Amino acid sequence: MLQVLVIVVLMIAVVVAFVLHARWDSTEQAQEESLAVARTFAESPGVLEALDGADPTAALQPRAEAVRKATDVSYVVVWRPNGIRVTAPERELIGKRVVRPFRSIVERARKGDATTSEIDAATGGRTMNTAVPLTRRDGSLAGLVSVGVTVSRVNQGVKNQLPVLLMSAAGALVLASGSSALVSRRLRRQTHGLGPTQMTRMYEHHDAVLHAVREGVLILDDEGRLMLANSEARRLLELPEDAEGRPVDRLGLDAGMAELLASGRTASDEVHLAGGRLLAVNVRATRPGEGAPGRVATLRDTTELHALEGRAEVARERLRLLYEAGVRVGTTLDVVRTAEELTQVAVPRFADYATVELLDPVPRGEEPTAARTDMRRIAVSGIRADPPLHPVGEVTRTVTTARGEPEEERVHGVLEADLRKARQWWEQDPERARRILGYGITSLITVPLRARGVVLGAVDFWRTEERGAYSEDDLAIAEELAARAAVSIDNARRYTRENAMAVTLQRSLLPRGLPDQDALEVATRYRPTRAGVGGDWFDVIPLPGARVALVVGDVVGHGLHAAATMGRLRTAVLNFSSLDLAPEELLAHLDELVDRIDQDQAMEGNGEAVTGATCLYAIYDSVSGRCTVARAGHLGPAVVRPDGTVQFPEVPVGLPLGLGGAPFETVELRLEKDSRLVLYTDGLVEDRDRDIDDGLAQLEEALSGHPGRSPEVTCGAVLDALLPAEPSDDVALLVARTRVLDPARVAQWDVPRDSGAVAPLRAQVTRKLAEWGLEEVAFTTELILSELVTNAIRYGSEPIRARLLYERHLTCEVSDGNSTSPHLRRAAATEEGGRGLFLVAQLAERWGTRYTTHGKVMWTEQNLHNGASPQDEDEESLLDQWDDEPL
Repeated sequence: MLQVLVIVVLMIAVVVAFVLHARWDSTEQAQEESLAVARTFAESPGVLEALDGADPTAALQPRAEAVRKATDVSYVVVWRPNGIRVTAPERELIGKRVVRPFRSIVERARKGDATTSEIDAATGGRTMNTAVPLTRRDGSLAGLVSVGVTVSRVNQGVKNQLPVLLMSAAGALVLASGSSALVSRRLRRQTHGLGPTQMTRMYEHHDAVLHAVREGVLILDDEGRLMLANSEARRLLELPEDAEGRPVDRLGLDAGMAELLASGRTASDEVHLAGGRLLAVNVRATRPGEGAPGRVATLRDTTELHALEGRAEVARERLRLLYEAGVRVGTTLDVVRTAEELTQVAVPRFADYATVELLDPVPRGEEPTAARTDMRRIAVSGIRADPPLHPVGEVTRTVTTARGEPEEERVHGVLEADLRKARQWWEQDPERARRILGYGITSLITVPLRARGVVLGAVDFWRTEERGAYSEDDLAIAEELAARAAVSIDNARRYTRENAMAVTLQRSLLPRGLPDQDALEVATRYRPTRAGVGGDWFDVIPLPGARVALVVGDVVGHGLHAAATMGRLRTAVLNFSSLDLAPEELLAHLDELVDRIDQDQAMEGNGEAVTGATCLYAIYDSVSGRCTVARAGHLGPAVVRPDGTVQFPEVPVGLPLGLGGAPFETVELRLEKDSRLVLYTDGLVEDRDRDIDDGLAQLEEALSGHPGRSPEVTCGAVLDALLPAEPSDDVALLVARTRVLDPARVAQWDVPRDSGAVAPLRAQVTRKLAEWGLEEVAFTTELILSELVTNAIRYGSEPIRARLLYERHLTCEVSDGNSTSPHLRRAAATEEGGRGLFLVAQLAERWGTRYTTHGKVMWTEQNLHNGASPQDEDEESLLDQWDDEPL
């Protein structure tokens, strides 16, 4: 009865929806029909001439009536812009003004637009009226054609279909009722005539037996999904609440257990580890005599590991602590903040209180080299806010140094399990020691913060009596925490030192020479203004993969501050380019940098603002001949084609640096071989006596008509043509002639995600290197490419491609669809893996990773002109490198 009721409700809903949709569809059809008839009549030959004739009514009335009868519309009315009818279904209405307001319709008609609206006709009810303009050739409005279609006429077809729909609904109701009766009878047969009460009692007994046994029971279907698990199985395997219905290999089980349950094979008392327990597992088919639609597995706990589980949990907690320390400590390049992060990670998971003290020169970015140095507390964290420890900023002690190293230098920490027995600690400050013990702190570990052979300070981990004393195992964890934090603190110290030592020299901030690369032939010019060096700058940055980045920028203002700021931005672009960022991403980072520079200067209350600086960043790929360009408030480039014609391609312009709030956009240019890309600053084309449009026209004239001119000659010609005798702004000019890497020097292979594909790829690489005459680097190249491809197969995703580029260097590239970047690490002597990237780093001159829209590319560069012969080294000598180096 419930199923029948649901079907009745659904049928009613369908009928209502059908009627509503039919009403909407009728309205739409009426609109379309009125618009079509009106436009057809308005565009008919002779209508416009008849309207402008001596007797338009005589000429148009018969035609309008003929159209009305032929199309079965309600009316066809031609009327003038003043509202006077020229034609009408009733002749007495001819010459009279239309009834409804028509001024807005006329205004839209003068713009060439038709107007459709719904009106209530006196005879036909709801009518869709469409007015279409009659426009003369000179654009003036001669009149309008109005056509009305009654909605009820269009809706008549829907009414004819409604009985069919109702009969179909009745048929569906009959079928549903019959099927429900058949299903009910079949269920009674399958349950052998048991009623609901008997079935409920049977399932209650089944659940009682299933969940009372001391063995775990799992029932799986033929596709490996868990259908049922009793309470013991859930406890032994620690299954989630929603485990039933999920594949067993997605339940977080140990690998051996998951493989056995998903394999479908029969097992008898196989022992597997699961959640710290050793389980004996039996697997059988549920109905072995009738095939194998499913399997049943029983689990039995065969060992008592409760005592060991506590120790395992402690070990896991320590590993989680070290992992969290690696993630949270060193998130900034600030010495004090890094010390605070160390104390916050340690409390309360490892210590009740944690303190860090550093030698005075360290926060300033200096190394502690003085004869006597104060050690000052930098950070304190604890479970309470009032411990009797030295507060932040107080000198804890003064240390003496010998040969630049503190005498307290120690590689390992010191454990004081019971401070009440630590005589040396008592003697340092007896009064404070009594207060500390009275506060309840009874155990201490002190570890030096040592990085790169320099002791930077020390970290103290304190525990109260309630927490218990430290052990030797805790000392090892404390040393590991201190070692990781010391590297981060030293990195922050070195950054502070380098930032404080930054110099702002004028011309030394610009490139003194152009880097060696094969993708472009580049020439540059810089001309200062009479006021001195300004903030215009340029750069040419070789990138891996036969690519080159071209940069031109302009910092507002002149003088030392503008030059210093220019140096900072140029350095930032160089650093961002080393990360192989896309042009729009690099400009976004540069925009944030300018904003931070302005904020710092505003807080200090000195220095000029950098906001308003401009930059253009382009990456040219000599393999494809494509150039990707993005700009932040800068003038766009000029492109001189090989035939000497000049173009100024449209490059989306972003906001100048420092304004923020809007993303930067890029454009990709296809540059033919021997094209010249011209980048410049506004001082070249704009002057107080010259408009920028005139300057661009002069630049186009200076560049065009000289197809074979070199970049050096082009720079001279442009400056001679555009630069005045005393420019009011400095000028940076960069001209680059494109080269295209010979396709014969590019080799690319698609690699299936199969470890067996590495050997055939190595053979193909060897043959290709032999074609290029590079047999002496074949051994090294094979090793590098094998490691990169194997890494992509194991940890990446398809598609996987390998590519060789033969230019000044031999470049190996392996791309895959995974954006996760691998990291270099040193494998221990007992580890079987982990040496792949280390081997690549040893063999290649450079290596790195760049990201694409579909994954990443790992690349290496090998120098072909360094005089070394990698062939002299065999595999054993390469592997021997790990035996001589510390782990």
